[in-house]
Amino acid sequence: MNPKLVDYYFTPVSPWSYLGHARLVEIARRHRATIAVKPIDLGRVFPASGGLPLKERAPQRQSYRLVELARWSKYLGIALNPRPAHFPVRADLASRWILAALEQGTDAALDLALAFGRALWAEERDIAAQDTLAAIATAQRLDVAALDERANAPDIATRYAVLTQEAIDRGVFGAPTYFVGGEMFWGQDRLDFLDRELAK
Repeated sequence: MNPKLVDYYFTPVSPWSYLGHARLVEIARRHRATIAVKPIDLGRVFPASGGLPLKERAPQRQSYRLVELARWSKYLGIALNPRPAHFPVRADLASRWILAALEQGTDAALDLALAFGRALWAEERDIAAQDTLAAIATAQRLDVAALDERANAPDIATRYAVLTQEAIDRGVFGAPTYFVGGEMFWGQDRLDFLDRELAK
């Protein structure tokens, strides 16, 4: 495998994906690594890996998650509301828009994913709503009509399902998860290790 390729499994509704996204992009660019953009459906990953949706987790786990989100938001200087107005929210449509944007280039997909995360976690916007996605894509100067058409195409839905199954087959159990070669790094708090791996 190409050691300068990072497989990036994530969901646009994950606060941890949002918090780590810009740093991942910076690390990859510094090492001249390519990011393979791979949005996945955690609703399928969790049952296959023993994970639980947030609302089904023990109260103490839910409480500590809020502490960690506030801690990392402050540490990174990234605006984030741990209790946004539109969460939990379905990620399928936003994920398909990211895959559609990928056809316009990796940077387009990465920029759109970051904008979706910011919209949800810092701007109190509903990224399950098509008009919200269109407005965000317009601000990113993307071809909204093309994205909307492709996001609803059967092959994009199939690609989303294939990527999700690929993640399950590789042992992914949460988002974000990164791979360099065969080595897995789970969570945005493992980006320092990913950085060192790319530096080898």
